[in-house]
Amino acid sequence: QTQLLESGGGLVQAGGSLRLSCAASERLSSSGTMAWFRRAPGKDREFVSAISGSASDTFYADSVKGRFAISRDNAKSIVYLQLNSLKPDDTAVYYCAAGRRFASRRAYYSSGNYPTWGQGTQVTVSS
Repeated sequence: QTQLLESGGGLVQAGGSLRLSCAASERLSSSGTMAWFRRAPGKDREFVSAISGSASDTFYADSVKGRFAISRDNAKSIVYLQLNSLKPDDTAVYYCAAGRRFASRRAYYSSGNYPTWGQGTQVTVSS
């Protein structure tokens, strides 16, 4: 089974940037969906962003749209999440997840559709 390893988290001031990486142990399928979710202290895990296998489609939570950018390099088996204009509310553990190709837009947003998860990387944004 593919293993996912996130990196790039850290402590940053509000307004700053970070780039998260998710390295897969196997070559990323051009048909597989990759996504990022996050869990803030005391809150449920929430969808952040997803990207289709060919990178032709990307999806974002309203709370991060315009500030975060997802990308993938299938040859290197890495998925990135660029975090810009960070806010204290972005503080969370960020998780990378892998799924199959989805037929509906709604499917990208549901954590239950992703069977493979990484261990997470902590992002802390200070005010």
